[in-house]
Amino acid sequence: MALKIVDSCINCDVCEPVCPNQAIYQGVEIYEIDPERCTECVGHFDEPQCRKLCPIDDCIPQDPAHVESQEQLLAKFRRLTSGELAPV
Repeated sequence: MALKIVDSCINCDVCEPVCPNQAIYQGVEIYEIDPERCTECVGHFDEPQCRKLCPIDDCIPQDPAHVESQEQLLAKFRRLTSGELAPV
């Protein structure tokens, strides 16, 4: 499942640079996560780095609109790192 950033985001700029997939970007009002690039850090880390470093509890929940299994997240990681999906 991809993650999403909710309205409690304070735009602290902590999450964007730690995303290994370049899935986080500055939206119109708050940071946003591209579900096509978010692997919840599967393949890179044991836990999502954006969640780990975010100072606001529950600011980065799973996105129920983008349900994916661990296997699907790992396959997305492989596509991203193989160059099938171009960097942002």
